Amino acid sequence: MAARDPETAQKQIDEIDALSCIYGDDWCVVEEAERIFCIKISDCLEQPKWTLCLQVILPPEYPTSAPPIYQLNAPWLRRQDYMELGNSLEEIYVQNLGESILYLWVEKIREVLVEKSQSSDPGPDTKKITEEIEEDYDDDYSLDYQLNQEDTVKTLNFIIPESQEGEELPQIHHGNPITDRRSTFQAHLAPVVSPKQVKTVLDKLYENKKIENATHNIYAYRIYCEDKQTYLQDCEDDGETAAGGRLLHLMQILNVRNVLVVVSRWYGGILLGPDRFKHINNCARNILVEYNYTNSAEELSKQLGKNRRIRKDNKKKSEH
Repeated sequence: MAARDPETAQKQIDEIDALSCIYGDDWCVVEEAERIFCIKISDCLEQPKWTLCLQVILPPEYPTSAPPIYQLNAPWLRRQDYMELGNSLEEIYVQNLGESILYLWVEKIREVLVEKSQSSDPGPDTKKITEEIEEDYDDDYSLDYQLNQEDTVKTLNFIIPESQEGEELPQIHHGNPITDRRSTFQAHLAPVVSPKQVKTVLDKLYENKKIENATHNIYAYRIYCEDKQTYLQDCEDDGETAAGGRLLHLMQILNVRNVLVVVSRWYGGILLGPDRFKHINNCARNILVEYNYTNSAEELSKQLGKNRRIRKDNKKKSEH
């Protein structure tokens, strides 16, 4: 196997961390060293009618100069379905050369499944297919680490003082903490529309002694500039190397805007290794979902489809 370029390898790590948080139990590590992963995709979360497994191998050159190697698995998948999906995935890769595309692939497949579910097609024997897929996951694709129920502790209630100078202070929310091997992680969220508001929120958070004395306060924010149609964004590791960048990458994949997320970590004396990044991103994702900064899978699929149609229309106009 070819040696991995450090920058390209870091992009892979950031994408993997973000996707494992976004898709939870539906994202499975098949072989970490060989970068083989499997994602279970369905048309809906409650009673899925159509379900498919996407298995990917990330070559050393991905995403800089090579696409993922993939396989689509489903009992109902016919040759024509496979070819049509393959063409769609290839189109997404070509339109996003050099970029991380697994999230776009998964949501494109989900969009196709949603369309099939809404069509007149009666669909497969859902119960049988779902059980077979879940059984495969239990037997073959166990996650590296899963939080036990006892790892979750009661919410730490922080009292944030009111602004002393009468300036606008966005409402600050606190997420449910995650505790693992005596380390505790908790996310804090506030809506922001300017760097000044980011600083205001951070100053108020740090007025709380418990937050100020956390071992690390990792944060990232994204602000959408309507006039320029671009994002103003930044992040901070606060001593937890690469954690801020991974948090920002998660927020980019989720396409959130006008929000600041801070994750406090209180170190418990036991090294957690890569699990600490999972907890940081899980805390962040949970609070973003709780306060409606992310769309449902179906809404994301519709938005991706809409964006693709807009790109096609613009392309046709430019050709005439």
